[in-house]
Amino acid sequence: MKFVKRLLFIVAALIALVLIVALFVKKEFGTEREIVINKPKQIVFDYVKLLKNQNNFSKWASMDPAMKKDFRGTDGTVGFVSAWDSDKKDVGKGEQEITAIKEGERIDYELRFIKPFESKAKAYMTTEAVNDSTTKVKWGFESKMIYPMNIIRLFVDMEKAVGDDFGTGLTNLKSIMEKQ
Repeated sequence: MKFVKRLLFIVAALIALVLIVALFVKKEFGTEREIVINKPKQIVFDYVKLLKNQNNFSKWASMDPAMKKDFRGTDGTVGFVSAWDSDKKDVGKGEQEITAIKEGERIDYELRFIKPFESKAKAYMTTEAVNDSTTKVKWGFESKMIYPMNIIRLFVDMEKAVGDDFGTGLTNLKSIMEKQ
């Protein structure tokens, strides 16, 4: 009986320690990657503003070619929703909605993840003319992990993980755009 009490005390102390440490771990995180594409800005913008086109260059879309996809609204306009559902844990289930467009310059999205865990995030893509035939594209992401899940940030570099996936997507985008 003494052993069980000690064991319960140790488990309770460990849980309390994790909860206390999580109070001091940053909840917000964000990342951004960029690439230069040898195409005029408007051509690049017209391509990236269509959420359906992300299926051609996004790393996540390529992780499960069999995922179920659903689209609602008019692509390339505020309010358009692209939803996905995958049995693969790394892809999960969720949806992305266009929340704002500054024509020729920026598209803002809200990401709503449902599985494997619920969360929301903001993402964006920007296009900036380097010159008449070259465009800098930035893809960014901002999110917040709820307490006590933010403790994961001590073990996983979320900025690097998401950023590396954006980098892969931008490299794929560059390849697609420059072949056209």
